[in-house]
Amino acid sequence: MTRHGTTRHTPPAGSGDTDGAGEDGRVPDELSLVLAQSLVSAVESSDGYAGGVYLRTGTPGLLRLAVLAGLPGPLFRPWWRMHVNRPFPVSEAYRSGRPVLLADAEEAMRRFPQLMAGLPFPFGSLWVPVTGPLGSMGVLTVLRASTPGRPIAAADGDRLHRHGQRLGDALTDLERRGIDCVWESEPVPVQLPAATAPPVRVGRFDWDLHSGQVAADDELCAILGFEPAAFPGTVDALAARLVPEDVYGLWALARQTVESAQPVVRRMRLRGPDGRSHLLELSGRWTHPQGDADSSHLTGFLVDLGAGPVVPEAADRLPRGVLSLDRLGRITYANGLAEELLGHSRTELVGRLVWQALPWFGHEAYEDHYRAALIADEPVHFLARRPPSRWLSVSLYPGHDGVSVVLQATDRPAYAPGSVTAPGLGIGSTADRSSALYRPVALAIALTEAVTARQVSAVVTEELLPAFGGRQLAIYLLNERHLHLAWETGFPKGFLDRFDGVGLDVRIPGVETLTTGRPIFFESMQRLAEAYPGIPMDADVGARAFLPLIASGRPVGSCILGFDRPRGFSPEERTVLTALAGLIAQALQRAQRYDSESALARGLQDALLPHRLPEVDGVDTLGRYLSGTQGMEVGGDWYDVIETGHELALIIGDVQGHGVAAAATMGQLRSAVRAFALSNHDPQEVMSGTNRLLIDLDPGQFASCCYVALDPATGVARVVRAGHPQPVLRRPDGRTEVLDLPGGIVLGIDGQAAYPVTEMRLEPGAMLALFTDGLIERPGTDIDEGIERLRATVERIGAVPLAETADQVIGEARAAIDRPDDIAILLAARWAGTSAVRRPAEAHTPGPDLWRTFRGAEPGRTTEARGRPRTDDGTAAPSPARTDVSPGRDR
Repeated sequence: MTRHGTTRHTPPAGSGDTDGAGEDGRVPDELSLVLAQSLVSAVESSDGYAGGVYLRTGTPGLLRLAVLAGLPGPLFRPWWRMHVNRPFPVSEAYRSGRPVLLADAEEAMRRFPQLMAGLPFPFGSLWVPVTGPLGSMGVLTVLRASTPGRPIAAADGDRLHRHGQRLGDALTDLERRGIDCVWESEPVPVQLPAATAPPVRVGRFDWDLHSGQVAADDELCAILGFEPAAFPGTVDALAARLVPEDVYGLWALARQTVESAQPVVRRMRLRGPDGRSHLLELSGRWTHPQGDADSSHLTGFLVDLGAGPVVPEAADRLPRGVLSLDRLGRITYANGLAEELLGHSRTELVGRLVWQALPWFGHEAYEDHYRAALIADEPVHFLARRPPSRWLSVSLYPGHDGVSVVLQATDRPAYAPGSVTAPGLGIGSTADRSSALYRPVALAIALTEAVTARQVSAVVTEELLPAFGGRQLAIYLLNERHLHLAWETGFPKGFLDRFDGVGLDVRIPGVETLTTGRPIFFESMQRLAEAYPGIPMDADVGARAFLPLIASGRPVGSCILGFDRPRGFSPEERTVLTALAGLIAQALQRAQRYDSESALARGLQDALLPHRLPEVDGVDTLGRYLSGTQGMEVGGDWYDVIETGHELALIIGDVQGHGVAAAATMGQLRSAVRAFALSNHDPQEVMSGTNRLLIDLDPGQFASCCYVALDPATGVARVVRAGHPQPVLRRPDGRTEVLDLPGGIVLGIDGQAAYPVTEMRLEPGAMLALFTDGLIERPGTDIDEGIERLRATVERIGAVPLAETADQVIGEARAAIDRPDDIAILLAARWAGTSAVRRPAEAHTPGPDLWRTFRGAEPGRTTEARGRPRTDDGTAAPSPARTDVSPGRDR
């Protein structure tokens, strides 16, 4: 990985499906080490058994799992990629900037049913954002044991949140040093430290076979429970700490040494006072009586193995096969019967991942059982078939440091699911239904939450394709007896354009599946070419599924699934795909109605906002409106500029809530403010009168507002606020500040509320920015931080044309993935006096292009109104002001 701001992370070799990081001798890069260290600390401090870190990618709105600890990566491949707009806890933590704490499966099912559709096991989980100066950089998650009925302690959540903040600080430091903290590849696997156990200790003693004296070091005394000063130094004292049978074994070994003329090395196991087994190794040589008696010694080492590993000879005596796996799935031990049952020697098993050494163990059903054992931390039992025809009873016993696998030969069950006896036939059998169908289940849940046609198509891409291993997806919608391409992914660029707008009389599979109402499946492109001679092909190999989209008996369109390799479609798969196509059709039908209604509502809102601002000598003005990214409902934000005699009224307001009701209230308030202003009421009377009117209307809503009466000639401004954010002022010398103006409560609450007026002066060359709170609010951050961020942005931009200022300010807001509120901004800059040319107001209301809206629209449409632009010498330019409203282009 190089150190510059545009690089993307390349993981250490072996960080993918098979091996751990660094197995080719390479040292893991700094980003991986920072993530791994933080994750291990977080898991241990949270009493967890697994965890992971998600990071941003180069694709806006997409997170990738960068590091996974305590779980095998290949078994959790569906969770490697996560979109931030999906209803999953990792997405919510990233969007909101707040922790998501789930104590048990019941709470997780209630709040995040899609998560539990894929992982239907009892477990608890903690998800905290990893934040930097500009917001969320990723998400840190820890999995731990479920605690039904007992919520996660606040201290646990706070502790993990601090880990997330520290990781955010570390990543920020890396980025300052030129390391781009994004992730584009597979997760790096991390092995968690073993559970705490008594340490390994080694004690030494020396036995003088002539005198019988024994010298022991402090470690041996500690192992056998002596105080070193109290050890009498005799064999009897040493033997007193052993069980009788071990004493006889020790004396027998000593006699054997005495009678041998050769050096003797022997091992035996002794049990200590706590009952644990210790390894004793003796070495010595007996000299002839006429020789040097001082050399006649027996030395020994006593090894305390602590908790100790599995004793091989004990496991080999069991009538069952035993495997020991670490939590990443690597085989660390196999007993003799396991070799026989699995048909592989220990050297072929130990050190390899279980699904590499035993490919049949990688079947979807067995992988789901293995996931269940790791996630639920409970034993799992099932039957498995070892090719070609041997059946095994398999039990998985999970623990903190790994999984014990117990195998026993068994008879073929009375009912053997077809997909287990012949893997690859389909996904419909009972054995693997839970694992292979969870993606379609998640699709069905997600479709109920998708509102717009684009959201429906995105959900299908994210859920349906991974469920069946597809690589291409195309959705065509029916409009006036023609199929129009509405969504595509994975196909060569421009390939599908030739099929866009085809009539229902054209003989191609995408049309015939809709006209006949029957799905059409081709196991290879050769079969497709034989059925439809001359049809253009995008590939020489692969398979295709053409599904009719029919809802309530009405044709909606057709869906095409593409696969990179030839494959068959089992009867179960065909049934499931056909049923899912019906769900997709219903969701698209709802979305089309919503898109149509939303386009009409947006047109109504466009009509309520000013399409041109008045042109006044000495002042330039510009207004922008940007819709939110959530719900796509009509908002209640508005701005206006009104000439009132010798003054210019600058108004910005925000009605609480969204929807047609908010827009209608906005229209009424805008009209009221305009009427009061044109009647030459002073700012306080304008605000008080509007407040009383809103209370009389009683729409069940309140609104904030800021009203500025500006004298263009002198720059004197009278400002009144009703619960609205403070304006930002950039002075002629470039200094920018957030004004501190007194104000009253929001409109629509108290008919007697007072609204104080503040007088200030807008000097030549100064700019005033009025805005609604959608511009400064970010999930998980304080609103004061947003105001300061806006102030710093305006100061950094400097004295540039208003359009450029608005572009940069709005551009930062548009980059936010999760921006639930709409934004309105009104800029006013005062220049040296010039003669003004009055022009009639210009209306521009583009009609809603529903089809274009569906294909290209996304939340975030911009509406602009401005005063007449000026030339470099400050004179008025001849071109009229305009309003830029482009639903398809800017969304």
